[in-house]
Amino acid sequence: MILTIDIGTSNFKMALFEVQGPKAGTMVEGSLVKIPMSINENETDPAQWTEAFANGIRQIAGQCGHVQIATIAAILISGNGPTLVPVTASGAAMARHWLDRRAVEEGKTVSQLFGTFVDPSFFLPKILYIKNRESELYQKTEHFLSSSEYLAYYLSGNARMVLAGKTFEKWYWNDEVLDKAGFSGSEKDKFPAFIAPGEEIGEVLPELAGQFGLAQGVKVFAGGPDFLLSILGTGCAEPGDACDRSGTSEGINLCTEQYIDDKRLFSYEHPVKPFWNLSGIISTSGKAISWTRRLLGITPPEEYNKFYNLAAQAKAGGNGAIFLPYLAGERAPVWNPDAHAVFSGLSLHDSPAELARAACEGVCYSIRDVITVMEADGASVTAMRVTGGPSESDFLNQLKADVSGKPVLLPELEEAELLGLAVIGSVALGEYTNFGEAAKKMVRIKKVYTANVHTKSVYDDGFARYKELYKKLYL
Repeated sequence: MILTIDIGTSNFKMALFEVQGPKAGTMVEGSLVKIPMSINENETDPAQWTEAFANGIRQIAGQCGHVQIATIAAILISGNGPTLVPVTASGAAMARHWLDRRAVEEGKTVSQLFGTFVDPSFFLPKILYIKNRESELYQKTEHFLSSSEYLAYYLSGNARMVLAGKTFEKWYWNDEVLDKAGFSGSEKDKFPAFIAPGEEIGEVLPELAGQFGLAQGVKVFAGGPDFLLSILGTGCAEPGDACDRSGTSEGINLCTEQYIDDKRLFSYEHPVKPFWNLSGIISTSGKAISWTRRLLGITPPEEYNKFYNLAAQAKAGGNGAIFLPYLAGERAPVWNPDAHAVFSGLSLHDSPAELARAACEGVCYSIRDVITVMEADGASVTAMRVTGGPSESDFLNQLKADVSGKPVLLPELEEAELLGLAVIGSVALGEYTNFGEAAKKMVRIKKVYTANVHTKSVYDDGFARYKELYKKLYL
């Protein structure tokens, strides 16, 4: 049995997976636990992750039985984006989550050192920010970790950072850049050793195993960043497969045969060898939809269906309204931290339905923007496999297919990060020989959405106006 954990922006999720026999790769019924998380503008308290782990174990034991907890052989953890946790001798300081973009100047410095653009939200710019502006915290810090590695450190006592390949270093650091940035001597001890997905971090500390009802010697294996696990958990194992990981933000990850060098995107090793992953990250997709929902007075959060039903009342393209979903700047493909969200083309004839539809279409245009760049670089997107909270909406899945012109595939298990962790864990425990084999065996598709040919011209025109609006405002 494998215990999988995903530390998201909004929710902390846990579930058990079978790894042997005819049910290998399936989630244990009743084991899925979701615990809401809270963040402020730039920071979040890591204590809520350890508390959520304890609460989650208790919930799973109550729902599935303590015997199931005692059969856990391994734990794997994924986490949201480049969230940075400074760990001191007295505990973890407030974590700087992925929405924290204060390190603009430090981002410029790190970009020069790497010779390529490095976003202010990434690890090293944030660490430099703390070194330059919060010297007391910097001096006290013993380890800089991500959210998932912090929880692994809490469980095992071993500080490691998961690096999926050398091309990921610009998200993190390397010795050469650390030297150039002025980190020397004992300062480098603050940067944990890298470890690859599936490698062993350590065993659960005996006292914690006893506290939570785990067997002694439970392995903690390296998981990885959430987008990496979504790739595996949606079965993106062949060139042309694209994972659309939706949530507060959105990540489009395309499997390619060759490395593609485009500064607007990321290209790095795919978890399935020998392929590459071409990636575009959108800052506020689901966040833009939730923001518009609240703007229109549709609360509480579970009223998303009411919002999507409202959007569906407006015709495709509304009455010409366009929305740029840049509520926290934008990453791919424009990389402009100063971009702002815009509603354009509104008139007295528009209603809340047109606003709701424009917000949804704007998010889909941002996805098409990334895909257009990918295909201009010679890659091919044959289909998008969706995951995350927004993938629960038939309306939004169909809209993504209509706007992008690509088939949208919905896997049976929507918790792709958790399934991706089970894929890695199954390989680590020797059930499969590689990630590609495991992903193909463990991921199943339950529904396919195809583009509506009758709306093609509407969305071709809308996308052109979306691009022109950004150009007029920011270029």
